[in-house]
Amino acid sequence: MTDIGLWAIAEQSARRAAIVDADGRTVTYGELAGEADRIGRGLRDLGLEPGDTVAVLLPNGADMLAAFFAAFQTGLYLVPVNWHLTAPEIAYILRDSGARIFVAHERFSAAAAAAADEAQIASGGRLAVGEIPGFRPLAALGAGGSGRPRSRTAGALMVYTSGTSGRPKGVRRPLTGADPDDVPEASTRFFDLFGLGPFGDHVHLCGSPLYHTAVMNFAVISILLGHTVVVMDRWDSHEALRLIERHRVTHSHMVPTQFARLLALPGKVRTAYDLSSMRAVIHGAAPCPQHVKREMLDWWGPVVVEYYAASEGGGTLIAADEWRERPGSVGRPWPGSLIRVLDADGDDVPVGEPGQVYMQMGDARFEYLGDAEKTRESWRGAMFTVGDIGYLDDEGYLYLCDRKSDVIISGGVNVYPAEIEGELAGHPAVADVAVFGVPHEEWGEEIKAVVQPEPGVPAGDELTAELLAYLSGRVAGFKLPRSIDYVDQLPRDPNGKLYKRLLRDPYWAGRERAI
Repeated sequence: MTDIGLWAIAEQSARRAAIVDADGRTVTYGELAGEADRIGRGLRDLGLEPGDTVAVLLPNGADMLAAFFAAFQTGLYLVPVNWHLTAPEIAYILRDSGARIFVAHERFSAAAAAAADEAQIASGGRLAVGEIPGFRPLAALGAGGSGRPRSRTAGALMVYTSGTSGRPKGVRRPLTGADPDDVPEASTRFFDLFGLGPFGDHVHLCGSPLYHTAVMNFAVISILLGHTVVVMDRWDSHEALRLIERHRVTHSHMVPTQFARLLALPGKVRTAYDLSSMRAVIHGAAPCPQHVKREMLDWWGPVVVEYYAASEGGGTLIAADEWRERPGSVGRPWPGSLIRVLDADGDDVPVGEPGQVYMQMGDARFEYLGDAEKTRESWRGAMFTVGDIGYLDDEGYLYLCDRKSDVIISGGVNVYPAEIEGELAGHPAVADVAVFGVPHEEWGEEIKAVVQPEPGVPAGDELTAELLAYLSGRVAGFKLPRSIDYVDQLPRDPNGKLYKRLLRDPYWAGRERAI
């Protein structure tokens, strides 16, 4: 039996397919390990030591995964940068993370060059895939040498939080000193939750940006366990179906936005492909409207599995049959994880009552880089919170209400926008929706909805009246929006996360919210 882990598989099954890149090229385990070794040797030659940081601005593909494994085996922190950011935003992450090396793709040449200048990255620390003026080619790094880099020790991913409120912060875990050839037991246990063991015929479809924690983790663990990873450069629903059939994909990590786009395909397209190879379509990262989840279950069957987790760690899981019995739940804690719902004093709230959700995953610890106050506020003993509000039922199933930062306090009453958003999303004229609080002199806040209508649906007073009438039979009167605005497109990142602050902040300019 072949041992698991990139380098073990490369030694014993070098020609096994590790990655099917976005251009259709197959990268073997031997080739991927060789690239990771070359880049790792080059990083050592540049003087990097365990604990140093490498930032990468790379699209989905073998280059990104090779960079990860290079940093991982040399004890470095790898910071994947969102390539949708502006140059000043990228420069902030470069400075904040203390990146000594910045690797960028020529596709992002202008932003990369400007960010490197602003962050004062040394000329010797600028590396490019392709050609970027002032950057050296990554392909030359470590060339001419051979073997694995010296002083191998496990590094870590350091992902910056999405910045839905305020400046993003890096989630930094202590380095363990582990052997990079040892696959963490937590990784194999996590995939066991979805019935995804080592080797076999498992094939993973990666259709979301690898700069997200979950997306990178699913791709990396798949490779560590001997699975082939099929990489999409950008999400395309029709192409996703073609790739599933072509490569007999067995598992994928998706978000509700991708579900909605799949469901929007014409019926003749949806039924044209054989999807029977799928064993686990795992979704999280953003709330999924119940009608979307039901339609996916009706189409793809019980392979649709939901989890709740955070870049920081821990989580819950709910299978399809459980969800049909408890619609809206995100499940119970997976093995080794603990979930509690606490009040402001740190006491457990009664069953069915909302409070702040805290998680614990073994003895794992992390800090928000450069933000001791945020780190301190996130921890309560051995448990941490990312600010979500939720409640537990009498069987320990978790239901999420909203983020603490998004809760509307109107007339002293807490209103959870996610509940209203979930109901509005069920109206056939609504393509997307955001609900938040805006200033009100008497109540403190009043409820506003911003709706992205379906194509061809005219926005205006008539639609507003229709939506409010639709809502009035589904939520209490005090939860009804006092106004509805319309936009062509809500600001979401490619993983489906809504940047609500971009909608809300203009209303609060110069004022302070109650929370």
